[in-house]
Amino acid sequence: MSQQPLNPKAAEYWRANLRLMAILLAIWFAVSFGAGILFVDALNQIQFFGFKLGFFFAQQGAIYVFVGLIFFYAWKMNRIERQYEVDEE
Repeated sequence: MSQQPLNPKAAEYWRANLRLMAILLAIWFAVSFGAGILFVDALNQIQFFGFKLGFFFAQQGAIYVFVGLIFFYAWKMNRIERQYEVDEE
């Protein structure tokens, strides 16, 4: 069973999609692992709403960033889909 190659516009669309996902996953990793685990001691020197910043990121901040990334992904993918004319509108 052979696969048909994607047309150039579809291949460009998937490259844009994968590039966006890779960037957002890297941000998510940096915030959750970096701010919540690796740099927690340095961030704990900063107060944020009465909490140490490292503690905040480990407990809640990474989740807020993740939810923000989901909304950003949906917004950006809508723009990419319109750009490559694969939107549902």
